[in-house]
Amino acid sequence: MSRPEHQAPPEIYYGDTEARKYTAKKPALILDIGCGSGLSGEILTEEGYEWVGFDISPSMLSVGLERDVEGDMMLADAGHGCMFRPGSFDGAISISVLQWLCNADTSYNAPGSRLSVFFTTLYASLTRGARCVFQFYPENDDQVQFIMQQATKAGFGGGLVVDYPNSVKAKKIYLVLWVGGEMMVGPNGEGQGVKQQLPQALEHEEANVARHEQRRVRDDCHERNKKKKKGETVKQYILRKKELDRARGKTNVPRDSKYTGKKRRRK
Repeated sequence: MSRPEHQAPPEIYYGDTEARKYTAKKPALILDIGCGSGLSGEILTEEGYEWVGFDISPSMLSVGLERDVEGDMMLADAGHGCMFRPGSFDGAISISVLQWLCNADTSYNAPGSRLSVFFTTLYASLTRGARCVFQFYPENDDQVQFIMQQATKAGFGGGLVVDYPNSVKAKKIYLVLWVGGEMMVGPNGEGQGVKQQLPQALEHEEANVARHEQRRVRDDCHERNKKKKKGETVKQYILRKKELDRARGKTNVPRDSKYTGKKRRRK
């Protein structure tokens, strides 16, 4: 990441967005592994987190770019590792990725090697005390044990959480991992005296409440997006998003011109 003084003059760099950062609690930076089109990233944004995601599918990422999600997304294969600086992220999430790393679709894609590289590099890219939550669809119990063994070898602690274990449709399996010792760690590396433990699994009587909460979050995101664009012309919307990207220090923002927001004629 480039230095602030290389991005813009101080009176521009320290605009409204940066000024608020100095008076607000620093949000955690989350890694979304297999971010797809950014659906889970939208929930992270809604909850006040900053996030970076990667996915192996160019088509999924293209949809995310079209939807103009707030996080940064990149094309990458989890089986090749998480190539980020050590201690870059405060946590990680993943939906429906782990079982794909167990799929030997080519002669050189050995599941053991891919999982080992993935968990080892992920462990290094997380801060001490960070947590990861993987929701996945294992083929059988042996595959679950195989994945957990690779995670343990990389240094992770944690275990399995199964929501609605007696339901065929609602059953969800999560691998919950943490980095470092058994104690939670504060933002400055200080121990908080709270022991790391697995979250309580949801039971059947909580299923309706959980579904209602998920629906509420989706509806809130939809309403927020509608309000964001209400009364705005296409050109105003594009200019506003460009200005936001410039304030964030992005260097590949297209220049404004008289053609901004205008439909192009097909040749």
